[in-house]
Formats: sequence, structure tokens, C-alpha cells
Amino acid sequence: MVDFYARTLIDYAVVALGMAVAMFIVFQVLVRLGMKREAATGYALILPWLLGFIVWTAYPILASLYYSFTNYNVFQPPKWVGLDNYVKWLTNDRSFWPSLRLTLLYGLISLPIGLALSLGVAMLLARNVRGVGVWRTLYYLPAIIPTVATILLWRWLLGSEGLVNQIMSPLYNLIGMDKPSWFVDERYALPGLIIMSLWGVFGANTVILLAGLKNIPTHLYEAVELDGGGAWAKFRHVTLPMISPTLFYTLVLGVIAAVKTFEPGIFIKLNSLTTGTFLQVLVYGNAFAGGNSRMGYASALGWIMLIIIMVLTLLVFRSSALWVYYEGERK
Repeated sequence: MVDFYARTLIDYAVVALGMAVAMFIVFQVLVRLGMKREAATGYALILPWLLGFIVWTAYPILASLYYSFTNYNVFQPPKWVGLDNYVKWLTNDRSFWPSLRLTLLYGLISLPIGLALSLGVAMLLARNVRGVGVWRTLYYLPAIIPTVATILLWRWLLGSEGLVNQIMSPLYNLIGMDKPSWFVDERYALPGLIIMSLWGVFGANTVILLAGLKNIPTHLYEAVELDGGGAWAKFRHVTLPMISPTLFYTLVLGVIAAVKTFEPGIFIKLNSLTTGTFLQVLVYGNAFAGGNSRMGYASALGWIMLIIIMVLTLLVFRSSALWVYYEGERK
């Protein structure tokens, strides 16, 4: 055990020493090239980050773009196939369109509902009441539960004989409805996933919106009161405009996260040909299928997802002029 840690520490020390030597060489080269010592020091100090970005971020991005135009299974050299992978996804893969439909509908429905509920919870937690710190802690606790545990919990709650169906049985009998098979029946899979997604209402979005609410000047609310406005007027004319930049930020992150949804599709088995599954799950299934790996095919879907995210994000940015209020831009 001690030897293992000793070898690890020696490896760390060697890497740190190598990085220091590289930084020193870069500094000396830049100075000899005529760069000021202050600027050369700056470039030398960002060298570790720059190397990490090139190795762990830029190279995988460029490599996946190249592989998307090849037939590559990890074990054999890639063979150039041009746009065949993209054409096959869009025209011949029976799982693509149901999965695209499920992913987009999931984001389109769960995202606005989640943001509205997050804002509501944030407004409750922004009130100055006794013990508000305890309430904030209690509401945030669900967010620190591991995602896998949360999904397994919801899979049990929404199972055919799960707690939800047991509680709702009298209502089902009253309206003559069979117990829904959440995640199995094509009709209920999407509602089940949306219900499950609302667990995240008490997570990071609530904290971000709470911070935005606390930054709203109180004199704006006092001005509304002087004009005879009530709670709705305060929300409509003060809270909503002032919180709109924060909502815009959370919306952009939410759009990206919705298209990249992964964990529910892994731990809840969905029929990719009928119900569809999440696009990210298709990428994973094709890329890491052991001996049947189709890394090039999966890379093509990854770039299709990037285009979808860019289009949706661009739409959000273009619409922001209609509903996002920046006090600094007021004329």
C-alpha cells in the first residue's frame, strides 16, 4: 500500500517537474523572441491549462469530427466513408427519429415547467421568515442525492406495482382506467420521464434564481406599493423583468442539458424503435458496444446533436431581445 502511494507521488512529482521545465523553456523562448517579460510570464503560467485543453478537449473534438466521416470500430484503422454515417442516421436508422422526438418533447415540456417551479420555490425561499436557512437546506437536500439513486427511486415509484399506481388505484377504478405501465407503455413513457425530471426543481436552478431574486432592489417593490399595486403587480412589473437575465441564463443551460440527457435513458430501458430513447444514449450505445463498437457512426450523431444544440441555443438568444430586460441597457 505504501509503495503504491510512493510510486503515485513520484509520478506526480515527475509530471510537475516536467511541467515546470516546459514553462521555463517557453518563458525563455518568448523572451528571446522579443516578448516583454511580464507577457512571457503570463503565457508560461497558462501553459499547463493550454496543454490540458489541447490534449483533453481540442483533440477529442477534432478526432470525433474526423471519425464521423469514417467507418471506425476502435480496433481497426478508420476507413473514410464521407457523409454515409450522417445519411444513415437521417434516412435508414429506425431509432433516430423516435429518439429525436422524445428528446425534444422532453426538453420542450420539462424545461418550462421546471423553470416555473424553480422560480416559485426560489420566491418562497427568498422570504425573510424565521428559520429560512433551515428551509433552504431542506429544499436543497434532494439535489445532493446521486442521480443514479434518484432514477432508481423513481423507477420503483412509477413501476407497474409502484407506490404511485397503488395510491392512484381508487382514481383509476373510478374512471375505468388500467394501471399505467410507466416507462413501458409508449403512451406514458414521456409523462413518466417529465415527472421524474421535476425532482431537479430543488437543485441548482433554484439556487441561481434565489441569488437573482436577492439582488432585486427593494425600493422597486416599495414604488409599486406606493402606486397601489399588489402582489401580482410586484411580480409582473418588478420580479419578472428583473429576474429575466437569470431566467435566460438558466434557460440556455437547460436547453443544452435537455438535449444531452443521459442517465434516465441508461437506467430506464426504453424501446428505441417505438418510444425512442435519448440521443445521448444512442451515442453511448453505438460507441461503446464492445466488439461491435461503431465509434465513427456514434461520432456522427454527436455532431448532429451539436448542431441541434446550436440551433436551439441560437433561437433562445435571438428571442432574448423580446423578453430579457437588462437594466444597464435602459434608455
